[in-house]
Amino acid sequence: MTSHIVLVKNMVCHRCVLAVEEILNKEKIPFQKVLFGEIHLIDELNEKQKTALSRNLNSIGFELIDSHMSGLIEKIKQLVIKKARFEVDTKEKKINLSNYLSEKLHYEYTHLSSLFSSVEGRTIENFYIEQRIEKAKELLIYGEKTLSEIAFELDYSSTAHLSSQFKKITGLTPSYFKKVGTVKRKALDKV
Repeated sequence: MTSHIVLVKNMVCHRCVLAVEEILNKEKIPFQKVLFGEIHLIDELNEKQKTALSRNLNSIGFELIDSHMSGLIEKIKQLVIKKARFEVDTKEKKINLSNYLSEKLHYEYTHLSSLFSSVEGRTIENFYIEQRIEKAKELLIYGEKTLSEIAFELDYSSTAHLSSQFKKITGLTPSYFKKVGTVKRKALDKV
């Protein structure tokens, strides 16, 4: 059975997947599965279905991706988020970001990097750092780990390196952030 893949912008968590599945069921659009940023449909969408799906997705902050370039940018973001949050297998954790993206997307990193920068106005590396800091914020708020444990878990070379990047991105020290809590966290699709 062949599936028709539709790409969706801003799907970054499991709740996003559930929300999209709910929309598909509500609109009676048959699908095989929904993954981060992808809907695997059983049949191609007709114009009425595409319009309804697009309207419903937009109402909850998602967007259908039509162009190849936009789709590639969205795939880069999804892979970076997975790598930054260590939601990859052990072998992939050890691969540096540029090689990881090149292997997964089958493009030279220089091409991916220049495309991403031209569209997003920031580098892939900067986006990656922001994602790692968001994960650090999450772990700090949970309060179950020390800063050095968080630095180790996120593969920082030292606690000082994590603290430095944290302050550069947020303007706050990790300890002060922990005091002010969730007020300073961003939704992953807003990073």
